Amino acid sequence: MHAVAVEEYGGPEVLRYREWPDPEPAAGEVLVDVEFAGVNFMDTGSRAGFGLAGQPPLIPGVEGAGRISALGEGVTDFAAGDRVAWVGVYGSYAERVAVPAARAVPVPDDIPSEVAAATMMQGLTAHHFVTESAPLAAGEIALVHSAAGGVGRTVTQLLKLRGARVIGLVSREEKTAAAKEAGADDVLVSSGGDFVERVLDLTGGEGVHAVFDGGGSATFQSSLEVLRRSGTLVYFGPLNGDIPTVRMLDLPKSVKLTYAVYADHIATRELLLRHTADLFGKIREGQLRVDVSRRYPLRDAEQAHRDIESRRTSGKLLLAAR
Repeated sequence: MHAVAVEEYGGPEVLRYREWPDPEPAAGEVLVDVEFAGVNFMDTGSRAGFGLAGQPPLIPGVEGAGRISALGEGVTDFAAGDRVAWVGVYGSYAERVAVPAARAVPVPDDIPSEVAAATMMQGLTAHHFVTESAPLAAGEIALVHSAAGGVGRTVTQLLKLRGARVIGLVSREEKTAAAKEAGADDVLVSSGGDFVERVLDLTGGEGVHAVFDGGGSATFQSSLEVLRRSGTLVYFGPLNGDIPTVRMLDLPKSVKLTYAVYADHIATRELLLRHTADLFGKIREGQLRVDVSRRYPLRDAEQAHRDIESRRTSGKLLLAAR
């Protein structure tokens, strides 16, 4: 088969499209012919030497969708030919991948494979944020960073379904339309932490009930400042580079701070199936739109990484393996 391999850590140029030995499904695994693999910021960390992907040579990518071609010993919940999606399985930038059956999710017939692949990482992240980390009620207000991005757009849509008001932040004026399309009531353009006064103006000086911030240290303090009393800062994203730190006594207004670790979003198979069923149901009913903004052939993974790191993309990026 062909795969995208990292033979040494580095920039996008180290991604090599090459032949790779076919995987064999171990006990409890299914072998999947990959249709689409999702591109995520965490993949750039795997490529650069951060994260849990292991030592080179390695195949990055942790999510995708495809069709089962073979079953490992002991697998009874699936059959050859079933369509599945998965997340948390390293090695997904490939034409085939062995997926633990416990991490495979059946894809309904009316959900396209590309939509299923695009839903897993970002959809499950956003779903956990709005149902567990900061479950806002109708009329409450949220500030959503990167509101035109994959996670931001999904968080915005799910918050609007709960009746919340959303203030979206985008880094460039041309991303304003995408944030509004997702349902943001107000959209501010900010490339750093200069949004405090504008958010306070929009909320009558009270601040917001929750902030969803994946922007890193450049926005961390400003996100704290726009929270109202007992508000929640949901901080997410890779912990590399300039990591924000805080002293307990520096937290204002009795606010709550959580770092949302992805593994906790779907700690059990029951949670995985429950969250994905709700997401697929909302997609089916037209309540949630998953925007696949760019599709690349698998061999063009280098360009996909350059694009996602440029911060000029919106929506989801996918690699087409077939």
